[in-house]
Amino acid sequence: MLTAKDVSGLMAMMPAFATDDAADIRATQTVDVTRLREGLDRMIRDGANIIATTGSFGECHTLLMDEFRTLAAECIAVVDKRVPLFVGVTSPHSREALEKIKIVDQLGGAGVLLGVPYYFPSSLENAIRLYKDIAEMFPRLAIMIYHNPALHHVRIPVEAFTELVKYPNIVAMKDSHRDSMEFMRLQKVVAGKISTIVHQSQFFQYAELGAPGFWSIDAWLGPWPQFALRDAVARGDREAAAAITLDIMGPVTVVKPNLSWRETAAKIAIRMSGYVDPGPLRPPFVEIPDDVMDKQRKRVARWKTLCDKYRPVTV
Repeated sequence: MLTAKDVSGLMAMMPAFATDDAADIRATQTVDVTRLREGLDRMIRDGANIIATTGSFGECHTLLMDEFRTLAAECIAVVDKRVPLFVGVTSPHSREALEKIKIVDQLGGAGVLLGVPYYFPSSLENAIRLYKDIAEMFPRLAIMIYHNPALHHVRIPVEAFTELVKYPNIVAMKDSHRDSMEFMRLQKVVAGKISTIVHQSQFFQYAELGAPGFWSIDAWLGPWPQFALRDAVARGDREAAAAITLDIMGPVTVVKPNLSWRETAAKIAIRMSGYVDPGPLRPPFVEIPDDVMDKQRKRVARWKTLCDKYRPVTV
Protein backbone atom coordinates (compact mmCIF):
# COMPACT_ATOMS: atom_id res chain seq x y z
CA MET A 1 0.00 0.00 0.00
CA LEU A 2 1.10 3.55 -0.65
CA THR A 3 2.41 5.41 2.39
CA ALA A 4 3.05 9.07 3.19
CA LYS A 5 6.68 8.61 2.12
CA ASP A 6 5.53 7.79 -1.41
CA VAL A 7 3.66 11.09 -1.83
CA SER A 8 6.04 13.92 -2.68
CA GLY A 9 7.06 16.21 -5.52
CA LEU A 10 4.73 17.53 -8.22
CA MET A 11 1.15 16.29 -8.15
CA ALA A 12 -0.45 17.01 -11.52
CA MET A 13 -4.21 17.49 -11.14
CA MET A 14 -5.52 15.83 -14.28
CA PRO A 15 -8.26 17.12 -16.60
CA ALA A 16 -11.07 14.72 -17.51
CA PHE A 17 -10.08 14.23 -21.15
CA ALA A 18 -13.20 14.72 -23.25
CA THR A 19 -14.52 13.65 -26.64
CA ASP A 20 -15.38 16.19 -29.34
CA ASP A 21 -19.10 15.86 -28.54
CA ALA A 22 -18.65 16.26 -24.77
CA ALA A 23 -20.34 19.68 -24.77
CA ASP A 24 -23.58 18.09 -26.03
CA ILE A 25 -25.99 17.61 -23.13
CA ARG A 26 -27.17 14.36 -24.76
CA ALA A 27 -23.72 12.76 -24.84
CA THR A 28 -23.25 9.84 -22.47
CA GLN A 29 -19.76 8.53 -23.25
CA THR A 30 -17.53 11.58 -23.18
CA VAL A 31 -14.20 10.25 -21.89
CA ASP A 32 -11.75 10.34 -24.79
CA VAL A 33 -9.57 7.33 -24.16
CA THR A 34 -6.98 8.24 -26.81
CA ARG A 35 -6.50 11.77 -25.50
CA LEU A 36 -6.32 10.47 -21.95
CA ARG A 37 -3.72 7.82 -22.75
CA GLU A 38 -1.51 10.18 -24.73
CA GLY A 39 -1.78 13.10 -22.31
CA LEU A 40 -1.38 11.15 -19.10
CA ASP A 41 1.53 9.10 -20.41
CA ARG A 42 3.31 12.24 -21.55
CA MET A 43 2.95 13.88 -18.14
CA ILE A 44 4.40 10.86 -16.41
CA ARG A 45 7.24 10.43 -18.91
CA ASP A 46 8.13 14.10 -18.60
CA GLY A 47 8.51 13.73 -14.85
CA ALA A 48 5.36 14.28 -12.75
CA ASN A 49 5.66 12.53 -9.39
CA ILE A 50 1.97 12.02 -8.57
CA ILE A 51 -1.26 12.01 -10.58
CA ALA A 52 -4.65 12.92 -9.14
CA THR A 53 -7.89 12.81 -11.13
CA THR A 54 -11.41 14.17 -10.90
CA GLY A 55 -11.10 17.02 -8.47
CA SER A 56 -13.10 20.16 -9.15
CA PHE A 57 -10.94 21.09 -12.16
CA GLY A 58 -11.01 17.40 -13.13
CA GLU A 59 -14.79 17.52 -13.46
CA CYS A 60 -15.87 15.18 -10.68
CA HIS A 61 -19.15 17.08 -10.91
CA THR A 62 -19.83 16.56 -14.64
CA LEU A 63 -19.17 12.84 -15.22
CA LEU A 64 -21.76 10.09 -15.37
CA MET A 65 -20.93 6.96 -13.38
CA ASP A 66 -20.09 4.92 -16.48
CA GLU A 67 -17.78 7.71 -17.62
CA PHE A 68 -16.12 7.74 -14.22
CA ARG A 69 -15.54 4.00 -14.50
CA THR A 70 -13.93 4.44 -17.93
CA LEU A 71 -11.70 7.26 -16.72
CA ALA A 72 -10.62 5.35 -13.60
CA ALA A 73 -9.88 2.17 -15.54
CA GLU A 74 -7.85 3.94 -18.19
CA CYS A 75 -5.87 5.97 -15.66
CA ILE A 76 -4.98 2.88 -13.64
CA ALA A 77 -3.88 1.10 -16.82
CA VAL A 78 -1.83 4.01 -18.20
CA VAL A 79 -0.13 4.87 -14.93
CA ASP A 80 0.66 1.19 -14.39
CA LYS A 81 2.12 1.91 -10.92
CA ARG A 82 4.85 4.14 -12.36
CA VAL A 83 3.83 6.92 -9.95
CA PRO A 84 1.22 7.16 -7.18
CA LEU A 85 -2.26 7.63 -8.63
CA PHE A 86 -5.16 9.01 -6.60
CA VAL A 87 -8.50 8.68 -8.38
CA GLY A 88 -10.87 11.46 -7.30
CA VAL A 89 -14.14 10.17 -5.86
CA THR A 90 -15.68 13.33 -4.35
CA SER A 91 -19.47 13.39 -4.80
CA PRO A 92 -22.59 15.30 -3.71
CA HIS A 93 -23.38 12.57 -1.17
CA SER A 94 -21.56 9.78 0.66
CA ARG A 95 -23.29 6.84 -1.02
CA GLU A 96 -22.21 8.00 -4.46
CA ALA A 97 -18.66 8.48 -3.22
CA LEU A 98 -18.77 4.93 -1.87
CA GLU A 99 -19.88 3.55 -5.24
CA LYS A 100 -16.94 5.30 -6.91
CA ILE A 101 -14.51 3.96 -4.31
CA LYS A 102 -15.82 0.44 -4.91
CA ILE A 103 -15.08 0.89 -8.62
CA VAL A 104 -11.52 2.02 -7.95
CA ASP A 105 -10.99 -0.89 -5.57
CA GLN A 106 -12.41 -3.43 -8.03
CA LEU A 107 -10.17 -2.06 -10.77
CA GLY A 108 -7.08 -2.54 -8.61
CA GLY A 109 -6.42 1.14 -7.98
CA ALA A 110 -4.00 2.06 -5.23
CA GLY A 111 -5.47 5.32 -3.97
CA VAL A 112 -8.40 7.71 -3.91
CA LEU A 113 -8.72 11.47 -3.54
CA LEU A 114 -11.75 11.95 -1.29
CA GLY A 115 -13.45 15.23 -0.45
CA VAL A 116 -16.39 15.77 1.86
CA PRO A 117 -19.79 15.52 0.09
CA TYR A 118 -20.61 19.04 -0.96
CA TYR A 119 -24.27 19.63 -1.84
CA PHE A 120 -25.23 20.72 1.67
CA PRO A 121 -22.53 21.72 4.18
CA SER A 122 -21.44 18.88 6.40
CA SER A 123 -20.76 19.16 10.09
CA LEU A 124 -17.18 18.51 11.11
CA GLU A 125 -18.29 15.38 12.96
CA ASN A 126 -19.88 13.95 9.82
CA ALA A 127 -16.88 14.87 7.69
CA ILE A 128 -14.52 13.02 10.02
CA ARG A 129 -16.96 10.11 10.20
CA LEU A 130 -16.77 9.77 6.41
CA TYR A 131 -12.98 9.40 6.41
CA LYS A 132 -13.06 6.94 9.29
CA ASP A 133 -15.75 4.82 7.63
CA ILE A 134 -13.96 4.67 4.29
CA ALA A 135 -10.58 3.95 5.91
CA GLU A 136 -12.09 1.01 7.79
CA MET A 137 -14.02 -0.32 4.80
CA PHE A 138 -11.04 -0.17 2.39
CA PRO A 139 -7.87 -0.86 4.41
CA ARG A 140 -5.93 -1.66 1.21
CA LEU A 141 -6.66 1.68 -0.44
CA ALA A 142 -4.52 4.74 0.27
CA ILE A 143 -6.71 7.77 1.00
CA MET A 144 -5.78 11.33 0.18
CA ILE A 145 -7.98 13.87 1.95
CA TYR A 146 -9.22 16.51 -0.47
CA HIS A 147 -9.49 19.59 1.74
CA ASN A 148 -11.31 22.33 -0.11
CA PRO A 149 -13.44 24.41 2.28
CA ALA A 150 -14.47 26.83 -0.48
CA LEU A 151 -16.26 24.10 -2.42
CA HIS A 152 -16.94 21.44 0.21
CA HIS A 153 -18.22 23.92 2.83
CA VAL A 154 -16.38 22.46 5.80
CA ARG A 155 -12.96 23.20 7.23
CA ILE A 156 -11.01 20.40 8.88
CA PRO A 157 -9.05 21.88 11.78
CA VAL A 158 -5.72 20.68 13.09
CA GLU A 159 -7.34 19.06 16.13
CA ALA A 160 -9.27 16.62 13.93
CA PHE A 161 -6.08 15.03 12.67
CA THR A 162 -5.32 13.53 16.07
CA GLU A 163 -8.07 11.06 15.12
CA LEU A 164 -7.30 10.75 11.41
CA VAL A 165 -3.64 9.82 11.92
CA LYS A 166 -4.81 6.66 13.69
CA TYR A 167 -5.73 5.22 10.29
CA PRO A 168 -2.58 4.07 8.45
CA ASN A 169 -4.25 4.17 5.03
CA ILE A 170 -5.02 7.90 5.33
CA VAL A 171 -1.66 8.83 3.86
CA ALA A 172 -1.96 12.30 2.31
CA MET A 173 -3.94 15.50 2.00
CA LYS A 174 -4.37 17.99 -0.83
CA ASP A 175 -4.57 21.35 0.89
CA SER A 176 -4.06 25.07 0.32
CA HIS A 177 -6.15 26.68 3.03
CA ARG A 178 -3.84 27.16 6.01
CA ASP A 179 -1.52 29.96 6.98
CA SER A 180 2.03 29.13 7.98
CA MET A 181 1.35 29.00 11.71
CA GLU A 182 -1.57 26.58 11.33
CA PHE A 183 0.50 24.52 8.91
CA MET A 184 3.29 24.24 11.48
CA ARG A 185 0.80 23.03 14.09
CA LEU A 186 -0.61 20.56 11.59
CA GLN A 187 2.82 19.09 10.88
CA LYS A 188 3.36 18.40 14.56
CA VAL A 189 0.35 16.08 14.35
CA VAL A 190 0.71 14.47 10.92
CA ALA A 191 4.48 14.39 10.24
CA GLY A 192 5.49 11.02 8.81
CA LYS A 193 1.89 9.82 8.68
CA ILE A 194 -0.01 12.18 6.37
CA SER A 195 1.84 13.88 3.53
CA THR A 196 0.42 17.39 3.05
CA ILE A 197 0.54 18.51 -0.58
CA VAL A 198 0.18 22.29 -0.83
CA HIS A 199 -0.59 24.65 -3.71
CA GLN A 200 2.23 25.54 -6.09
CA SER A 201 2.24 29.11 -4.78
CA GLN A 202 3.01 27.90 -1.24
CA PHE A 203 5.63 25.26 -1.86
CA PHE A 204 8.88 27.20 -1.69
CA GLN A 205 7.91 28.49 1.77
CA TYR A 206 5.98 25.52 3.14
CA ALA A 207 8.59 22.94 2.11
CA GLU A 208 10.74 24.15 4.98
CA LEU A 209 7.77 23.63 7.29
CA GLY A 210 7.26 20.03 6.19
CA ALA A 211 5.38 20.05 2.89
CA PRO A 212 6.90 17.31 0.70
CA GLY A 213 5.17 18.35 -2.50
CA PHE A 214 2.71 20.59 -4.28
CA TRP A 215 -0.28 20.28 -6.54
CA SER A 216 -0.83 22.07 -9.83
CA ILE A 217 -3.43 22.42 -12.55
CA ASP A 218 -1.17 24.69 -14.59
CA ALA A 219 1.33 21.88 -15.12
CA TRP A 220 -0.89 20.64 -17.97
CA LEU A 221 -0.09 23.84 -19.85
CA GLY A 222 3.47 22.49 -19.91
CA PRO A 223 5.11 21.32 -16.67
CA TRP A 224 8.62 22.76 -16.99
CA PRO A 225 8.10 25.70 -14.61
CA GLN A 226 6.73 23.30 -11.99
CA PHE A 227 9.65 20.92 -12.49
CA ALA A 228 12.03 23.86 -12.08
CA LEU A 229 10.30 24.83 -8.83
CA ARG A 230 10.39 21.28 -7.50
CA ASP A 231 14.07 20.90 -8.31
CA ALA A 232 15.05 24.30 -6.88
CA VAL A 233 13.40 23.42 -3.59
CA ALA A 234 15.06 20.00 -3.60
CA ARG A 235 18.52 21.51 -3.93
CA GLY A 236 17.78 24.18 -1.31
CA ASP A 237 17.93 27.15 -3.68
CA ARG A 238 15.37 29.43 -2.03
CA GLU A 239 16.19 32.42 -4.22
CA ALA A 240 15.52 30.46 -7.39
CA ALA A 241 12.41 28.84 -5.90
CA ALA A 242 10.98 32.24 -4.96
CA ALA A 243 11.68 33.64 -8.43
CA ILE A 244 10.10 30.63 -10.14
CA THR A 245 7.04 30.87 -7.90
CA LEU A 246 6.55 34.51 -8.85
CA ASP A 247 6.87 33.55 -12.52
CA ILE A 248 4.33 30.74 -12.18
CA MET A 249 1.77 32.84 -10.33
CA GLY A 250 2.13 35.87 -12.60
CA PRO A 251 0.83 39.39 -11.97
CA VAL A 252 -1.46 39.95 -9.02
CA THR A 253 -5.04 40.84 -9.93
CA VAL A 254 -7.26 42.83 -7.60
CA VAL A 255 -10.41 41.41 -9.20
CA LYS A 256 -11.47 38.11 -7.64
CA PRO A 257 -12.30 35.73 -10.49
CA ASN A 258 -15.57 33.85 -10.72
CA LEU A 259 -14.81 30.55 -8.99
CA SER A 260 -16.47 28.32 -11.57
CA TRP A 261 -14.64 29.94 -14.48
CA ARG A 262 -11.35 29.98 -12.59
CA GLU A 263 -11.51 26.19 -12.41
CA THR A 264 -13.11 25.35 -15.74
CA ALA A 265 -11.28 27.92 -17.86
CA ALA A 266 -8.02 26.17 -17.02
CA LYS A 267 -9.10 23.37 -19.35
CA ILE A 268 -9.64 25.90 -22.14
CA ALA A 269 -6.14 27.26 -21.64
CA ILE A 270 -4.64 23.77 -21.57
CA ARG A 271 -6.21 22.97 -24.92
CA MET A 272 -4.87 26.21 -26.37
CA SER A 273 -1.36 25.48 -25.07
CA GLY A 274 -1.01 22.26 -27.04
CA TYR A 275 0.94 20.29 -24.43
CA VAL A 276 -1.97 17.83 -24.20
CA ASP A 277 -5.47 17.91 -25.66
CA PRO A 278 -8.05 17.68 -22.86
CA GLY A 279 -10.99 18.15 -25.23
CA PRO A 280 -13.90 20.56 -24.67
CA LEU A 281 -15.77 21.47 -21.50
CA ARG A 282 -18.84 19.50 -20.49
CA PRO A 283 -22.27 20.96 -19.66
CA PRO A 284 -23.23 23.19 -18.01
CA PHE A 285 -20.07 25.06 -19.02
CA VAL A 286 -20.98 25.47 -22.68
CA GLU A 287 -21.62 29.18 -23.22
CA ILE A 288 -18.17 30.64 -22.62
CA PRO A 289 -17.95 34.44 -22.20
CA ASP A 290 -15.68 36.29 -24.61
CA ASP A 291 -13.67 37.82 -21.78
CA VAL A 292 -12.92 34.34 -20.42
CA MET A 293 -11.58 33.23 -23.79
CA ASP A 294 -9.50 36.38 -24.12
CA LYS A 295 -7.96 35.88 -20.68
CA GLN A 296 -7.05 32.30 -21.53
CA ARG A 297 -5.27 33.35 -24.74
CA LYS A 298 -3.20 35.82 -22.74
CA ARG A 299 -2.58 33.20 -20.09
CA VAL A 300 -1.29 30.71 -22.64
CA ALA A 301 0.97 33.26 -24.34
CA ARG A 302 2.57 34.08 -20.99
CA TRP A 303 2.93 30.42 -20.08
CA LYS A 304 4.69 29.57 -23.32
CA THR A 305 7.40 32.10 -22.46
CA LEU A 306 7.83 30.37 -19.10
CA CYS A 307 8.11 26.97 -20.75
CA ASP A 308 10.81 28.34 -23.06
CA LYS A 309 12.58 29.79 -20.04
CA TYR A 310 12.51 26.66 -17.89
CA ARG A 311 12.51 23.80 -20.38
CA PRO A 312 15.81 21.90 -20.05
CA VAL A 313 18.22 22.41 -22.93
CA THR A 314 18.81 19.15 -24.76
CA VAL A 315 22.02 18.53 -26.67
